[in-house]
Amino acid sequence: MGDALTAARDAQARQDWQAMFDVASTASVDAPDLEAQRADLLAEAAWWLGRLDDGIAAREQAYRRYDELGNRRRAGMCAVWLWEHHAFAARPAIAGAWLRRARRALGDDPDCVEHGALLLREAETAHGRGDLDLAFDRATRAVALGRTLGSADLEAEGLQTAGRVLIERGETAEGMGHLDEAMLFAVEGRLGPYATGKVYCSLISACEDTGDLDRAAEWTEATMRWARQHPFAIFPGICRVHRAVVLKRSGALVEAEREARRACEELAGSHIANSAAAYAEVGDICRRLGELDRADEAFGTAQQLAGRPCGALALLRLAEGRTAQALTIATGCLRDTTNRLARATVLPILIHVAVAANELSTARDALAELDDIAAAFDTAVLQATALSARGRVDLANGDPAAACAALRHALERWHALGIPYEVATTRTLLGQALRDTGDETGAAEAFTAAAAQFDEIGARLDARLLAGGHTPTLPSGITQREAEVLRLVATGMTNNEIANSLYLSIKTVSRHVSNIFTKTGVTSRTAATAYAFEHGLIEMRP
Repeated sequence: MGDALTAARDAQARQDWQAMFDVASTASVDAPDLEAQRADLLAEAAWWLGRLDDGIAAREQAYRRYDELGNRRRAGMCAVWLWEHHAFAARPAIAGAWLRRARRALGDDPDCVEHGALLLREAETAHGRGDLDLAFDRATRAVALGRTLGSADLEAEGLQTAGRVLIERGETAEGMGHLDEAMLFAVEGRLGPYATGKVYCSLISACEDTGDLDRAAEWTEATMRWARQHPFAIFPGICRVHRAVVLKRSGALVEAEREARRACEELAGSHIANSAAAYAEVGDICRRLGELDRADEAFGTAQQLAGRPCGALALLRLAEGRTAQALTIATGCLRDTTNRLARATVLPILIHVAVAANELSTARDALAELDDIAAAFDTAVLQATALSARGRVDLANGDPAAACAALRHALERWHALGIPYEVATTRTLLGQALRDTGDETGAAEAFTAAAAQFDEIGARLDARLLAGGHTPTLPSGITQREAEVLRLVATGMTNNEIANSLYLSIKTVSRHVSNIFTKTGVTSRTAATAYAFEHGLIEMRP
C-alpha cells in the first residue's frame, strides 16, 4: 500500500499526471489515513488531466476521510480545493459552501500554509463582489504568512492577488510591480505547477486589461513555453485564450482563430468560464473575418456555457442589421459588469451600437464613463479607445470638425500601439468625418487606406464594405449574407439547395430567409424575388 502511494507521489514529482492517476486509481488500501491520501492524490491527478468531475468526486472522498480522522488542516485544504473546482465548473453556490467549510476547519489555525490558501480564496471571492479593501487585506496577509513560513507558492499567489486588486483600485504601477515580483518566483523555477500557471495567466490577463500589449505578448510566449511542458493541464487552454487575444490585436486573425479553437477543445469540460471566453473569442474573430454564420455559432456556444451573451455579440447583431437586439445585448452586458476595467471593454461596444440605433443620450453617457475610466487608469489603450469613441459620438452629434480632431489623435495612438484593426476602424470613422466637412479627397484617401488595411489582415467584411472608398448599404437593413441568400432564392433554389451552395446548415438558411421576409415586409419567396429585382440586388455582388 505504501509502495503504491510512493509511486503516485514520484509520478507527481515528475508531473506525470497520467501515471499518477493510474496508480492512485488502482491502489488498494484499507487504512483510513492511507485511503484519504490515495483519494487526495487521485484528485490532484484528475484535475491536471482536465477530468474535473472525477477530481471533485475524489477530493470530496478525501475530505470526508480527513474529517473523520480529525485532520483539520488536510480536510480544510480539500475544502479549499473544492471551492476552486466548483468555481471552475461555474457552480458558485456550491463553491461558496465549501469555502465556508474551509473557514470552519482552518479559521482557528492561522499559522499554516493551508490557512494561507484559505485567505487567498477569500480574497478572490471578495474581489469578485467588489469588496476591494477586504480582498487586499486577505491577500497581503497571505503574502506575510508565505514569507513567515517560507512558502514561495503562497507568497507569489498572494502577490498576484494583491496586484490585481491594486490595479482595479487604479494603482496600476504598484499593482504591476506586485505581479512582476510574483513572476520572479515563476521565472526562477521556485513554484509548483499550479502557482506557476496561476501567476503567469494572471499577469497576462492584467496586461490585457491595462493595455500593456507588448508585455502581454512577451509573457504570453513565455507562458506557452511553460504550458507545453504540461500537456495534460488546463493551463495550455487558458493561456491559449490569452494568446488568441494577442494575435487578434496584432492583426493575425487566422492564427488567432486557430489558437482560440484549440483552447475550446482543451478547455471542454474542465473550466466553464474560460471555455466560454474561448468560444467568444472565436465568435469575435470570425465576425472580423466576415464569417458571420460561424461567428453566430461560436457566440451561441459561449452563451450556453456562460449563461448570458457577451458584449461582442452585440457587434455581430449590428453587422446583421439587428440593431435593436444589439442595443439590448450591449446594455444588458454593461448592467451585469461591475469591474471598471471590464466595463471599459463593454462601453465602446455600447457607444458603437447606441450611435447606430440613434440613441445618442445613451452613447454620451457611456462616453462620459469611458472617459472617467481612461483618466483613472491612464493607459495608452484606454486613451486611444476613449478618443475613438469620442470621434464616433461627435460625428453622430453633427460635429465633424471635432470628430476629425479626436479621430486623428486616436489614429496616432493606435498606430503607436500597433493594433491594425483599430487603425483601420478609426480611419473609416475619420473618412466619414472628413466627408461631412466637405473634404472629399481626404475622405477618399482615408477610406482607401482603411480598406487596404482591413484586406491585409483578412477582415473581409470591413474591407468589402469599404471597397471603392465608400460604405455601401443594402435596403431594409438586410446583411450581405442575407442578400446572398436572397439572390439564390430569386433563382428558384430551395433552402436545401441554398444550404449546399453556401456550405451552410439548413437551419441557418431558414433563419436567413425568415430575417429577409421580416426586414423586407414580404411573405413569400415570389414576393422576395420581386423585391430583389426591384432593388437591384440581383446585379449586386458582395
